[in-house]
Amino acid sequence: MSFIVAIDGPAGSGKGTITEIISKKLGLINIGSGAAYRCVALQSIKEGITIDEPQKIIKLLESINIEFKIENGKDVIYLDGENVTDRIRQKDVAKIVSPVSAIKEVRFKLNDIFRNLAKDKDVIMEGRDIGTYVFPNADLKIYLDASEEERAKRRYKQNIEAGIEMSYEEILENIRKRDENDKKKEIGALKQAEDAIYIDSSDMSIEEVVNKVTETINRKRKNRK
Repeated sequence: MSFIVAIDGPAGSGKGTITEIISKKLGLINIGSGAAYRCVALQSIKEGITIDEPQKIIKLLESINIEFKIENGKDVIYLDGENVTDRIRQKDVAKIVSPVSAIKEVRFKLNDIFRNLAKDKDVIMEGRDIGTYVFPNADLKIYLDASEEERAKRRYKQNIEAGIEMSYEEILENIRKRDENDKKKEIGALKQAEDAIYIDSSDMSIEEVVNKVTETINRKRKNRK
């Protein structure tokens, strides 16, 4: 029997970092939905396809291969055999990932892949519609949030560490636009599931959030036995 943890929330809320830590701490398989969509966006860029050519983007899914691995204790994403863990976080990818993920056929195809990966496994997955659409029957749903300003600060720090040049003001504006676009999507819109536990991490350290989520998961697992 599988055990599925769904963590949703807006861009920069820390759900990716928290999910990565929790997966290793509790031995859960980390399925990265955001990374998968970024891979599709990156492949579109590589092949010179714009967001105004949705049919060409859809066709990409017939041939690209996305893999999630753990190397030296870190989650690594491969696109057609190439390590793109850092590349998919760069500015050009970030600017088009939201409209790419809004294409129905792209979401349908990737969601099928995610569900197959989770069969008979204990998994944790983060995104914006994991608890509402991808895994509506997840054993535990968490909505991780933070203020726009705090999320922009976190993303700015991540970019500096990754050597990506992007001003705080530009990141904040992108986050505001991303939030607006994500909440208005016809399919897979950013929304808190009715049965999700809400956590505002604006004034919490990573350790505090990890501890809270870990306690919640352990309690849920214990009660299910």
